[in-house]
Amino acid sequence: MSARKSDLLHPMSSQSLPCSWSLTVSAAAGLLLTAGTALPQDASKAAKPPGPAKTNAPALTPATLPGAETHICRDSQPEPMRLHVFKPHGWQAADHRPALVFFFGGGWTRGTPDRAASWAKFAAGLGLVGIAPDYRTRERFGTSPLASVADGRAAVRWIEDHAGELGIDPARIVVGGSSAGGHVALWTAIEHTPPGSDPKEAPRIKPCAIILLSLVSDTTSPLGYTPKRFGADAQALSPVHQLDARMPPVLVFHGDADRTVTNRQSILLRDRLVAGGNVCELVTVPGGDHGFTSQLPEWKDKTRKLVADFLAKQHLTQPAATDPNP
Repeated sequence: MSARKSDLLHPMSSQSLPCSWSLTVSAAAGLLLTAGTALPQDASKAAKPPGPAKTNAPALTPATLPGAETHICRDSQPEPMRLHVFKPHGWQAADHRPALVFFFGGGWTRGTPDRAASWAKFAAGLGLVGIAPDYRTRERFGTSPLASVADGRAAVRWIEDHAGELGIDPARIVVGGSSAGGHVALWTAIEHTPPGSDPKEAPRIKPCAIILLSLVSDTTSPLGYTPKRFGADAQALSPVHQLDARMPPVLVFHGDADRTVTNRQSILLRDRLVAGGNVCELVTVPGGDHGFTSQLPEWKDKTRKLVADFLAKQHLTQPAATDPNP
């Protein structure tokens, strides 16, 4: 938080003042300068009243999102866990459509599902059911990353169990996420239950594909991101160290100038997946920082075009249905 700077009038002795000026000191008014000569512009500015104090209050948990149908997937306290469903044009309950479940980022500390809404809307524009789930974060719930992972896995399990009413084919669920949301998404595709998660809430079916942006895939030292946040579970919660032998096809985007999560993490993830006979395409964004789609606006459309092409390769949509701005 930057402090508001006030214009300062430095005290001067009466001997240093021009003869046409007089110096009056008043206990009530402070230092007053009177003269026929105009004061310098900076000193003559009226002091501005201080603005409202900035706070670090956590974001409010949204109960709904515009254009979405909201479901409670876990009736917990102090807030139920919700997911927000964006249905495509022509949706019917009898459909068996593919779905994209996209998890917001924020370092397991901040963020809300509205950050993932644009991806869910994008998916709906392609004919998929788009879903933006919530999960617990430190600022809103006082929880660790283990709770974030547990909620992500539980959300996908709930979607599978309610696929019929959502018009979704449970065998054609794509998961995705950015930054820490990518870490959460990747854990929905790993079969064994990590520390802090409930085996009863584990997904029953592997996602059919994974889309990841600037993700955290390593939480160990020395390459990993914030291993202290995971304590003794740093390696147990590190996806790149816990991959199954068979993983779904993966599309990864990562900037080569990312100063938050090094792109070496995504290179290592790609190399390990490919070495195991899995499919992983890594798109390196030249000069891209952690939020490359905001830093380099042209990459917002490029990323979505490449995602649409990737989904078409998985027979989840048609190549012609690639509107980048639904």
